Order: sequence, then structure tokens, then C-alpha cells
Amino acid sequence: MAAAPVLEVGNLSIGLPQGGDRTDAVSGVSFAVAPGEIVCLVGESGSGKSVIAFATMGLLPKALPVRPGSRIALQGEDLVGAGEARLRELRCTRMGMIFQEPMTALNPVMRCGAQIDEVLAEHTTLRPAERREKILAMIEQVRLPDPQRMVDSYPHQLSGGQRQRIMIAMALILEPALLIADEPTTALDVTTQAQILKLIKELQTQRGTGVLFITHDFGVVAEIADRVAVLKHGELVEMGPTAELLRRPRHPYTKMLIASVPSHDPPERPRPAAAPVVLRTEALAKTYGQRGLFGGRQVAAVQDVALQIRRGETLGIVGESGSGKSTVARCIARLIDPSAGRIQLDGHDIAPMPHRRLRELRRKIQIVFQDPYRSLNPRRTVGQSIVEGPMNYGTGAAEALARARKLMELVRLDPDALDRYPHQFSGGQRQRICIARALAMEPELLIADEAVSALDVSVQAQVLQLLAGIRDQLNLAMLFITHDLRVAAQVCDDVAVMSQGRVVEYGPARQVFAAPQHAYTRALFDAAPGRHFDFAAAAS
Repeated sequence: MAAAPVLEVGNLSIGLPQGGDRTDAVSGVSFAVAPGEIVCLVGESGSGKSVIAFATMGLLPKALPVRPGSRIALQGEDLVGAGEARLRELRCTRMGMIFQEPMTALNPVMRCGAQIDEVLAEHTTLRPAERREKILAMIEQVRLPDPQRMVDSYPHQLSGGQRQRIMIAMALILEPALLIADEPTTALDVTTQAQILKLIKELQTQRGTGVLFITHDFGVVAEIADRVAVLKHGELVEMGPTAELLRRPRHPYTKMLIASVPSHDPPERPRPAAAPVVLRTEALAKTYGQRGLFGGRQVAAVQDVALQIRRGETLGIVGESGSGKSTVARCIARLIDPSAGRIQLDGHDIAPMPHRRLRELRRKIQIVFQDPYRSLNPRRTVGQSIVEGPMNYGTGAAEALARARKLMELVRLDPDALDRYPHQFSGGQRQRICIARALAMEPELLIADEAVSALDVSVQAQVLQLLAGIRDQLNLAMLFITHDLRVAAQVCDDVAVMSQGRVVEYGPARQVFAAPQHAYTRALFDAAPGRHFDFAAAAS
């Protein structure tokens, strides 16, 4: 006899405020999660994945009402009509949640152990010493090093992967029957992502926990899911066992999502013949000084980095968090000062230049950051953001506006939307606006620092195609920093692999991906979720 579901969602409909693009955020969705089963919810941004998770946890804002006739049952208990007091009792004890961004989910002014202890103090009668013992055991179970130090650390003192493990420990400390994981690995590098996925699967197997896993990464789906539910505009369009759904998708939307997954095999791309070198670094280094109680010490973030990018080419830098990728980019853009080495841009060594002399050269290097919403001023229209740079360099207002309209067309947005504000655009559209703003300065080098990591798979494919087209059309040099190896394979001509501040492997993308030479590179590639699944064949 099959075990009763841990979670039953039946005919769930959740309304949207008036004036939205549709009446319901979620419309008539039904599915179940069994004990010991991992069900993945997939779909584009706005498909209703996180709304379902928040409705289950009783965390929906009042502006999103659950429609009559909807059912959300946790081990047979209906949650739709439950009061706030009852939902508080159920959170952590019978259902727990891992949020996407642990740095915003954790209290920055509380030690990590104290935050886990709050759960035990609220829901158990254990004495303080017993609670600490239980916390330390849980910290060990989620494979964090030095549990005593972890318990006494603040969130900012831990890496992204360590913070996510603290969130997992907090969610599982009372062994809930249901675990909801909302994009818990999106911002993590491939090796940390692989460790977190393995950990969730192991803990779920040991405890018989039912897991509702929300993701837009089909590599993660292939790696971890037992069944998959595909959402589009709040409606469940397809659901089935993972292997069957990925190999034989029926719905056109599912096929489109799977077809959007970048391949691990770099495509053939003709290289420009003898194109001029735009950027060259030699022995680039960045060292930070850290002060302590008994004196200071030097931390080498980047050491002896030598790179070269020609006009019309893209160099990718890949590696784990903390490998030095973004530090290299910020040194090249002179957002931070290098400690040693040369940075030759268009024949000028900009490494030793004082900032007052850099002004004319800064427009030649533009950067697109990971989070487009934080990159744009929410109080200024996107048109004002795009024209600001050129006007600061002497371009007239009319000419800058005309250029902004052309750039909006180039990034495939309506030029008439220049008067709108950032919050009126989707995440993918905001990233296109950031690209247009960077191009407004007519740069020779465009740096993309994790520019597509936060986007869902279909929007990611569109932005990657856009960047490749712009590079070819404008004959730009591009430096592309990413932890997503599939993305690097598709957009990069050359790849530099960084580990502990050094470049350990460097060469043409096709060569590095086909036959990685360094042990670290091989380990990095092996950790990529869904690496051995052929998504292109599945979508055809």
C-alpha cells in the first residue's frame, strides 16, 4: 500500500492584484509529494513556482488571496483555513523551507547558532545545553567544518555555500515531514552546488522527507528529481517521472524550456584573423591586508594572472566562488586597484594610473553586473540611466537620447519604454537595459560579471544570443565571468580556469572542454549537474 502524501495540492488558485498581466498567479494547480520523494517545480520567472511554496508555508502577502475551493494539505491537514498560530506551530516542526538567498534570509546581526537555537527554543522544551548539543550535531550532519566556529560565526563571515548549509540545518533541525527548497543553488558555483544537491538528497533519503524543489535549472532537475511539474503562467502544463519527461516532453512549452538549456559542447565558431589585441594582463596580482589582534597578514586574492582578448573575441573566466574571477574583472575595470602587474588597454598600461588620469579610458571598459535590479537606480527612468554616461562625457542630450533609442532596439526592447522605471520590467528586460547602458559608452571591452546567472533558462538563452550578436555586430572584445560551465561553453572563444587566485588552465574553449588537462578543471566539469544528459536530443 502506497504511503499517504506528505503534501497534497488540489485545484490551487491564487489571485493577483488588479492591473496585473493576468487575474491569477496560480490557476487550478494539483500535485502531490510522497514521503521520500523529490518533486521539482520548473518554469520561467512569473510561472507561479515560488507563490505555491509561499502559500504552502502560509507566507503569502494579503494581496495574493487563495481562491475558494483550493486545497493545500500537509499530512492530511488542510492549511488553507489554518490560522497564523497553527501555521507557526507547523513551520519547522512539520514543514521547513530553504530560501534562495541565505544572506537576506539570515539575520546579519545574530550568530548562526543563535538563529538555529531560536527554532529549538520556540518549538521544544530542551535546556540550553541540550539545544547547543543538538545544533552542533546538525552542523556536523550538513558537513560544515569546525562546528564550534560555525555556530559562533555571523552570516557575513561564511561563504555562500556555508550560509546555505546553515539554512538547511535550520530547516531540518526538527526533522519536518516536508522540505521546500526555493532555488537553493542558483547563485552557487558548480562544485558547491553539487555538494548541496548531494546533501539534500542524502538527508531526504535518511529521514524519508518529502521535498518540493523549485528551480529553473534543468541540470539540477536531471540530477535530483523523482518527478517534475512544469508551470507556465500559473498553470500546470505537464507532470511526470523525471526520465520520461526529460526524454519525451509532450507540451511545446516543456520542449522549449529543455531546448533552451545550453550544451556543454562549445560550437564551431570562426575566429577573427589577426584581430588587434584590446586587453592584455601580465603578472596581475591583488593582495588584501587583514588586521588582527596580534598584527596583520596579507591575503593574495589574485596572483600572476596573464590574459589576452582580441577584438571580436570572448574570453571566459570560470572557477569556484573565491577563486578570484570577479577580483580580476574589477582590477581590469579599475574598480579596485591592482597590487602588481600590467593591464594594457588599447596600448596603455592602466594598472599604475591614478584615478584622475583614468577618466578618458574608463569609457572604453564597461561592465554588466549580476543583479540588474541593484545596478539600476530605482528612482530614475531607464532612459535617464542610459543617457547619463554619454552626457557626462560631453554628448548632447538630444544625441544621447537618439543613441539610447537605437540601443533599446539593439537589445530588442521598445524605445518608447525609455520613460519607464526599472521595477516595470522583468529581470531579463532589466539585464538588457544594463547592456544598453554599457554600450551607450561605445566601449572597446565589455565585461559581463555573472550577467545571466540569476535568469531563468529561456531568458538566459535570449540574453546570451543577444550578447553574441552584439559582440559580432559591434566587433567588441568581451570578458565573460561565470560559474555556469554550460554558458561558458556556448559564448566563449577561450576559457581561463581559476583556482585560489591563479589561472590553472587556459586555452581555446573547444580544447579545454574536450580534453581538460588540470585535475581541478576535470573536477569542476564533473561537478556540473546534469552534465551527462543530452538536453538537445531530448528537445528535438
